[in-house]
Amino acid sequence: MSPLEPTAVRRVAIIGGSRIPFARSDGPYATASNQEMLTAALDGLVERYGLHEPGAVGEFVAGAVLKHSRDFNLARETVLGSALDARTPAYDIQQACGTGLQAVVAAANKIALGQTRSAIAGGADTASDAPLGVNDTLRKVLLEARRAKSLGARVKALAKVRPGHLVPDIPRNAEPRTGLSMGEHAAVTARAWGIGREAQDELAATSHQRLAAAYERGFFQDLVVPFRGLARDQNLRPGSTVEKLAALKPVFGLDGPEPTMTAGNSTPLTDGAAVVLLASEEWAEERGLEPLAHLTAYETAAVDFVAGDVAGGEDGLLMAPAYAVPRMLERAGLGMEDFDLVEVHEAFASQVLATLAAWEKRGLAPVDRARLNVAGSSLATGHPFAATGARIVATLAKLLAERDAPARGLISVCAAGGQGVTAILERA
Repeated sequence: MSPLEPTAVRRVAIIGGSRIPFARSDGPYATASNQEMLTAALDGLVERYGLHEPGAVGEFVAGAVLKHSRDFNLARETVLGSALDARTPAYDIQQACGTGLQAVVAAANKIALGQTRSAIAGGADTASDAPLGVNDTLRKVLLEARRAKSLGARVKALAKVRPGHLVPDIPRNAEPRTGLSMGEHAAVTARAWGIGREAQDELAATSHQRLAAAYERGFFQDLVVPFRGLARDQNLRPGSTVEKLAALKPVFGLDGPEPTMTAGNSTPLTDGAAVVLLASEEWAEERGLEPLAHLTAYETAAVDFVAGDVAGGEDGLLMAPAYAVPRMLERAGLGMEDFDLVEVHEAFASQVLATLAAWEKRGLAPVDRARLNVAGSSLATGHPFAATGARIVATLAKLLAERDAPARGLISVCAAGGQGVTAILERA
């Protein structure tokens, strides 16, 4: 066969994952960089699967949403500081909250096409160490001074600096097109879909209870590596109940009637990192590793949230999975009833409930709540933006592997910018 001839598409196996416990921002990881956290997660994977030798892994792909200029080559620098072979190629990727899952998809595509036999994908984010931008007016003055051709011109430019210019630009969790925070957008969507407070609190309490139960039975023993004194996700509240959450005051949607979104049914700002090991079946067999599951389909979508949310419509900022999942299932010839487990990233409880309602409106069968986020999700773990996708992939793959019979799982991740990334995992 000529090297240029097409080859059969290979099955992509998910071997395992590794992450550090997620921490609330400005807490235990307040001084940890993206690279430090990502390296810790990567080293945990290298140690667990014996990936120390030269050429053990084909490539590493990862990203972060909140990045300093020093993170411009984050994935490659992480490799160089890790136990992985320094000759492992690496590159960055970014798609807001979908970054981790999109990194998995990018790595999977190369494996499927035979361009590499194994890869590690994931991401990291720190809300504690968010980059502070130079005041834009000050930046322009400094650039003008740098371009000056004489000392006099440079002094004249610098004379324009005022005390107010020294105040840095603080990063905001807001959409550039609307100026609204993600929470405010979610509040608009909650009103449009009629999502009530009690249902949100119930979903949030269930997330904490299920995550706590998963830790208690040792589920995360081979998925989470201790870091900076944490062995469990710091945001976890095992005693969460609907009654306790009902006592919290709303924090989003305060400009509308009867706001329902609180700090308890919304995901906190979080620091953390997660990675996943993917490979061809041949690579796994050679190393004596049994795949947890296979990645069999994926789909992305985007919505016009600017017109949707501003008009109070149903296509809110976090509703792209409402379109991605039906398209993916139609292409795969599947229905919602064909899934044993469903993992929906919990940016907000209201967003999860709106997504479930939207799927039903678009003709999909209702999601059995007993199959939804059975080991807890982002409301309990927290949500380091770029790390969440890899966390969910590793968690779902292991949940599927625990089942005796063949099983199938669905992943849905919403993202800033009105985007969504979704995928299907299967265990034969």
